[in-house]
Amino acid sequence: MHASQGRSAGLGLALGSAFAFGGSGVAAKPLIEAGLDPLHVVWLRVAGAALVMLPVAWRHRDLVRSRPVLLLGFGLLAVAGVQACYFAAISRIPVGVALLVEYLAPALVLGWVRFVQRRPVTKAAALGVVLAVGGLACVVEVWSGLSFDLVGLLLALGAACCQVGYFVLSDQGSGERTQGGAEPPHPVGVIAYGLLIGAAVLTAVARPWGMDWSTLGGSTVMNGTAVPAWLLLVWIVLLATVIAYVTGVISVRLLSPAVAGVVACLEAVIATVLAWVLLGEHLAAPQLIGGSLVLLGALIAQSATPKAPSGPVASGAGSGVFAEAEEGLSAGRTAP
Repeated sequence: MHASQGRSAGLGLALGSAFAFGGSGVAAKPLIEAGLDPLHVVWLRVAGAALVMLPVAWRHRDLVRSRPVLLLGFGLLAVAGVQACYFAAISRIPVGVALLVEYLAPALVLGWVRFVQRRPVTKAAALGVVLAVGGLACVVEVWSGLSFDLVGLLLALGAACCQVGYFVLSDQGSGERTQGGAEPPHPVGVIAYGLLIGAAVLTAVARPWGMDWSTLGGSTVMNGTAVPAWLLLVWIVLLATVIAYVTGVISVRLLSPAVAGVVACLEAVIATVLAWVLLGEHLAAPQLIGGSLVLLGALIAQSATPKAPSGPVASGAGSGVFAEAEEGLSAGRTAP
């Protein structure tokens, strides 16, 4: 009975995390269209979340000494790299398209396993890659001469590559833990320090002292409706970052990486639907079919790859990322 209740709670938290992460791009795009630079929006998101998580970082300050490489990799890849590339991408292409391009990450992980680590992969995994790439071709409508902004597509692909780098780092950290027998670092502590490191890196890159702060005191437009800019910022910091990350970690504790990963796939669907309803970004039927193929291919690829990360990827170090963090950081407890 208790196991059933825990599983139900885990599924509920995983759905909440996917919804929270899926709304990050929808909340950020009006701020970008109001005049804020994408890097400034990323900095506001990460720096705000880092401030909220500062007490957690202090509580787990021993991580700085015991796992500096893991924290640095998380901050650079899963926070700064993914966020910057994704937010820059949605300033040029639709939110749903950018997130679907990120879902090529499981296919890229498979390529790393096969060609860099030289480990065998199954036919099912290869099929997943073919479906994902074919679906992406439908999403970007290659028959129209790649009508989407090429730079925006490359930025979205860069976000996927950053997530792949983090997955590889997480897998290596898991191996070191097994060999050394040391107690694994607390995943929420890793999140807190990742946000702090990401905020420090983004401060140097985004140079927020040149930001037009007056924009945050005005209004933005969301599909013809005026919305206070500060309200969208609160949404991005608290809901789409802090709450999304923490609920993602807890859900993985109650579920398995595979189950949490499947639920996390809904993030792309949620983002697309929210962008459709709140931003008026309509996708054509071939794009919707292609998006379904991308998600299906991602699921097949990640489930068939031996010893590869189990959860899918989402925008901005989404819930799937934390499924991988939990798998790589938690001792003997497999559970976005």
